Formats: sequence, structure tokens, C-alpha cells
Amino acid sequence: ILNYDIMARFRRRTCIILLLFILFICSIMMALKTLRPDRAGFGDPFGLGLLPELQQRTVLLDSKQNSLNRVQGDTVTRVSNLHSIAVNTMKASMPPVNKLEEELPSPNYNFHIFYYTWYGNPQFDGKYIHWNHPLLPHWDPKIANNYPKGRHNPPEDIGANFYPELGSYSSKDPTVIEAHMKQMRSASTGVIVLSWYPPGMADENGEPTDDLVSVILDYAHKYNLKVTFHIEPYKDRDDRSMYHNVKYIIDKYGGHPGFYRHKTSTGRFLPMFYVYDSYVTIPEIWANLLTVSGSQSIRNTPYDALFIALLVEERHKHDIHRSGFDGMYTYFATNGFSYGSSHHNWASLKAFCDSNNLMFIPSVGPGYIDTSIRPWNNHNTRNRVNGKYYETAFSAALLVRPEIISITSFNEWHEGTQIEKAVPKRTGQVVYLDYKPHKPNIYLELTQKWSEKYRKEQEQWLM
Repeated sequence: ILNYDIMARFRRRTCIILLLFILFICSIMMALKTLRPDRAGFGDPFGLGLLPELQQRTVLLDSKQNSLNRVQGDTVTRVSNLHSIAVNTMKASMPPVNKLEEELPSPNYNFHIFYYTWYGNPQFDGKYIHWNHPLLPHWDPKIANNYPKGRHNPPEDIGANFYPELGSYSSKDPTVIEAHMKQMRSASTGVIVLSWYPPGMADENGEPTDDLVSVILDYAHKYNLKVTFHIEPYKDRDDRSMYHNVKYIIDKYGGHPGFYRHKTSTGRFLPMFYVYDSYVTIPEIWANLLTVSGSQSIRNTPYDALFIALLVEERHKHDIHRSGFDGMYTYFATNGFSYGSSHHNWASLKAFCDSNNLMFIPSVGPGYIDTSIRPWNNHNTRNRVNGKYYETAFSAALLVRPEIISITSFNEWHEGTQIEKAVPKRTGQVVYLDYKPHKPNIYLELTQKWSEKYRKEQEQWLM
């Protein structure tokens, strides 16, 4: 009887302990379920976002597979079919605009970002364009002889020190355009400054891209972004050709809802044109176009606009004023490379502009490195310092209270100024730079952060 009682008590105790253990396990499972993000579907690797290195490797594998897919398909028929599939798939998956508005930060139309559509690949263009950029020789033959020559060989070897998450893409690929617009909007930029050559013209390593402008405008409008134009230098650019350029752009694109117009202090809404390498043309020629009394004057006509000149040297500020420009920008992302790109000169440039009724638009950038195409140009490299260089540039820009800040750049990969997503990549010959220890979107996030900071500080400036 005694043994029976002992055994009975032992069984009861064991059952109680087992029941408590089961309750403990259930409570742990319920707690974990409440921590799991709502967006995680079945099989979603919970916690992957906390491991940027693992996430970047996953993206890199996807990028490699995409690159292999892009290399295949060398006939015109296949290119056409794949293009149609991409367009149809993209249209089918397009979220409604109002849903985009809910998910993305609001655009800041005082943040302008330089954008390039000169990239091509065999799938969409029949060949690589710009990714196969040649190595540019130094102007001194003695120095040039010490460095390699030739050109890059995509998709593994591209003319850049970083490697895009989207691979060696084509600027004509609608899925790429869509991804770019979403990235720029996620960064809370508002105005795309589109690199532009007149119809039939291009830079020496590219092909004409004016036929892509309407597509860019359409996608920009979908994301509530605006597009303005960065008129590049071309052969024999002068007051007459510029008048025709501006007329062409406004006549053809000015009616599009994605076309940017800037509200002036007088309440007018005018187009804006950034003019790269404007200093190459003498002030007297510009004055023909940009002053009221000029022989080719565009002022007070239906094609009047705001014209922003590139300032490189200090003396250019006087030339810009005499030329009749409405403002100046500094473009280069290399602090100290030029007078204009040196942060410590921005205060005096802003003061000059204020006293002469000009706009001052400082250009900030995340860093600079172009040794993939100019191997002799190490001295102009500016390390990103994990984002600190970019934030220092923004801080310097905000100190002068500019009406507009420009960003160099979204995707100038040759000069390493891009904020577009980049991923780690290593080939047999090349180890590309990357954004680690951060994620591929770190510079988009930093831009969005400073866009919000700019908004808050601007409210105080206007009080």
C-alpha cells in the first residue's frame, strides 16, 4: 500500500510538471508570434533585415543570375519579345498611385538630383553602352604611359568602382526606369535633373537619348516626381542653338504634368535649365540669349525660363552675373576639387548671389572615385566614410540656407557619385567597392533623412 501511494504521488507530480512545461512552450510561441512582422508570409526569413551582410549576399546572387539572363538572347526577335514581356509584366504589377503615396515619403521639390540615361546592354540596345567605358589617358604622355589602356568588358567588368544592384542595366528597360523612380522617391527627392543632348546628339561614348524623355516623364509623374533638364555641352553650342533647344524642350515636353516649373519670388512658374560647362561660352554670347536687350533674347517670351550656370572658378561668378543667368550650381562631389565644390566657399558664394538677385544651388555628393575610367586620378578620390562624407556636405549646404539643394548624383557610376543601390561584387580581376557595413539603400535613406531636416529648418528660415 505504501509503495502504491508513493507511485501515485510521483505520477501526479510528473503530470503537473509536464502540463506546466507545455503551457510554458505555448506562451513562448505566442510571444514570438506577436514579434513576427505582419508583412512576413509563410517561409519569410524572419530577422533577415537585421543581417545586412546576409541580405546583400542574397541580393548579389539574384544580381548575378539577372546578369546571366541578360547576356542570353542575342537575336533581335528575342530582344523584342523580352522587352514586351517586361513591359506587360510591369504594367500588370503596377500598384495604384494612391497606394504608392501611402508607402513612400513625400517628394521634396527643393531637392534636385542629377540623373543619367546613357547606359545600354545587349538585351535592349544590341550592345553595351557606357558600361564598357574606355580608360581615359592622362593628357601628359609621360604620365599616361604608366597606366593601363583599353576599355571595360561588361557585365563582370564595368566602367565603375561600385557595382549596381540592378547589374549592367539598360536605361531603356522599363523595369529599370520604374526601379529608379521608386528609389528617388523613397529618398524624398522631388526633381530629376535629366542629362540631355539635342536630338541626334550624344556624348562621345554614348548614343542619342532624347527619344527616352517622354518615358522618363511618364514614370516620374507616376511617382509624383518632376523632371527638369541638364543641358550638356555639345559641338558649337551657342546662343542660337540654345534658343532652339529651349524652344524644342518646352514645345515638346512643357505640357506634360511631370515637367518641372519653379515658382519665382514674383509668383511666376518658370521652367528651369541647368547648363553644364557654361563657362566654355563667353558671357557676351550668353548675354545675347539671357538679357532683355540681347539680340537673341529669350526673356519675356513664351520660352523664358530660369537658367542655372555651372560655377567652377571664383571669377566665374562675375561672368555668370554678366551673362544674364538666374543662378549658379557647383555640381562636383569632390570637396576641394574646384572653388565652387569647396564647402568653405559656399557662404561667400551665397552672399554674392543674394546681393545680385541670383539663386545659389550647392551640389552635395556621397563621395567621389573615378579610377575605373581615369586610373591616374587617385588624388581626387573622396572616401564615403560610411556616409559621413555625404552628411558633412548636407550640413554645409544647410548652413547657407539655399532655396534648392542639388545632389550629385543618382547614377553617375563612372565617377562613383551615385546614391543608387550598389552591392558587393568580386570577379577574377576586380573587387568592387560597396556600401558595407550598411545596406544597399543607405544613401537613399540618408537623403531622405536630410530632406526632412531641410524641410524643418526651412520652416524656421521663413519665420
